[in-house]
Amino acid sequence: MKTLEQITSCLNGYDPEALDADLARAAILDFVRPVDAVETVPLRAALGRILAADVTSPIDVPGHDNSAMDGYAFAGSALAARAADAPLQLLLGATLHAGDAPAALPAPDRCLRIMTGAVMPAGCDTVVPQEFCELADTPEGRVMRVSPELSKQLKPGDNRRLRGEDLAAGSRALAAGRRLRPADLGLLASLGIAQVAVQRKLRVAFFSTGDELTPVGEPLAPGAIYDSNGTTLGAMLARLGVEALDYGNVGDDPALLEAALRRAAGEADAVITSGGVSVGEADFTKQVMARIGEVAFWKMSIRPGRPMAFGRIWADDARAGAGAVMFGLPGNPVAVMVTFYCFVRDALLTLAGEAVKPLPRFKLPLAAPVKKKPGRTEFQRVRLVAGEDGVLRAHLTGAQGSGILRSMSEADGLIVLAQHQGSLAAGDLVDVLPFEALV
Repeated sequence: MKTLEQITSCLNGYDPEALDADLARAAILDFVRPVDAVETVPLRAALGRILAADVTSPIDVPGHDNSAMDGYAFAGSALAARAADAPLQLLLGATLHAGDAPAALPAPDRCLRIMTGAVMPAGCDTVVPQEFCELADTPEGRVMRVSPELSKQLKPGDNRRLRGEDLAAGSRALAAGRRLRPADLGLLASLGIAQVAVQRKLRVAFFSTGDELTPVGEPLAPGAIYDSNGTTLGAMLARLGVEALDYGNVGDDPALLEAALRRAAGEADAVITSGGVSVGEADFTKQVMARIGEVAFWKMSIRPGRPMAFGRIWADDARAGAGAVMFGLPGNPVAVMVTFYCFVRDALLTLAGEAVKPLPRFKLPLAAPVKKKPGRTEFQRVRLVAGEDGVLRAHLTGAQGSGILRSMSEADGLIVLAQHQGSLAAGDLVDVLPFEALV
């Protein structure tokens, strides 16, 4: 396992005093490794869990050639046997429903009534939709007839689902690292799989730091503020499907901080703190973290969310076991959310064993000019509003200070302004990171 120092020493342009966001993200993802713990759960309890191993189909799906629609099954050779301008006309036999035992076509000049999903009869390879057909009684018996014009549209093999065309026995149905969705559970059920191996839920401990913080619901003393970060972090973690361990608030005391961190390192796979990492904080914060782990303190070239600590901490001085990955986030509420989604989210999903995909972005025009200086990546909060012309535009949600949590509550997403970009004009296209993508 690489140390944090080894990883950062290999980063081209590494500068802990002005670290590029992409370099920081690369270092974090290079450092974290999935937690090696698997459990088996019933299929109906697997929604949102992360698949621990590839699932191989034990059967062909579908298990037989079958009809793709309600209609009439026949041998495709009958299409070539008819005269060019003649209708397709076949004597009608029995009716087959989905679930009926397999049947056989009595003769090439006959057809069978067939319903969607019914097994194709032996000797049949084609189905004509019922809306193409008319029925008539003749001296030979009842016949199915298709007009010459419509007959010309038919080809052998039409409207037949082939055995195993969805999944062949022995093929991979789902890949390890996938977060299971409703359709995935339905797919597994269609294979007769009643239970599935999933990664153990990632355990994430989190707490806020600062003597000024008051737990929500308690009286607010003069000069104190309510701890909104704890609630925000808990909600963001809930959306990731991890097991969140809320340690509440920890005061500005080195002994309390060390005790909380050591406890978290013993109980959790990852630890997130908010506050206590910016310039001017008491020196004990760095000292405590360095004493119980390997932790780097970075100043990011981003806004909001410049200061951050990252590394690994252990529960005791022996540094036994893997310890816990640690993220020390800024104290301002908006900075907490931005750094969480920019750096922490993908790392937690990787730890949890998920095959992480980049968050989706799309380009939209700005509704008004935006001021920005080159040299740092900025995340600004926007509402997405359609104008009278039907075009969706990005509108800033007012003041963009890192302590204005209301600006996040009113926003539909973030615009991501690259480090090299300067000010932008109304109508310029920007990358938009929608909040509803952050799951």
